[in-house]
Amino acid sequence: MAIQINWEKIKLYVISIAVPLGLGAVVGFIISGAMDYETLKQPPLSPPSFLFPIVWTILYALMGISFGMLKDKNSADTNVSWVYYVQLFVNLLWPIIFFSLKWRLLAFIWIVVLDILVAVMTVRFYRKDSTAGLLQIPYLIWVLFASYLNLGVYLLNG
Repeated sequence: MAIQINWEKIKLYVISIAVPLGLGAVVGFIISGAMDYETLKQPPLSPPSFLFPIVWTILYALMGISFGMLKDKNSADTNVSWVYYVQLFVNLLWPIIFFSLKWRLLAFIWIVVLDILVAVMTVRFYRKDSTAGLLQIPYLIWVLFASYLNLGVYLLNG
């Protein structure tokens, strides 16, 4: 019995995962010279800086897998795709606002918008495919935690 490889499906998932990972890497490169995390007064529960790229890599991969699942099942309609790409855009601009521009209050407002978009995306993904939606729960939790960190940094560093 020969194993059939569905190259179209593999291509769909590779692209779906590569888009958020690649864009995240570009933003990471853009902000690399402006990272001042270690010099900031930080709120309780602040993780070490080495953890952030690890977590974001995992979250971007999960984001891509979920979106790929929906595309694979032809469930990525306009509403799902719109919220996915808008939240990704908002996500990618947040570190530029926070680190490069150092506009901590605007970054907090921006990340609250991201919280809402990720919650909406998670629900929309879940309605189309429960697994795709559940895979976004870590992302939602992390973004809410990042919102707390952002607010704490803003309040502690004036």
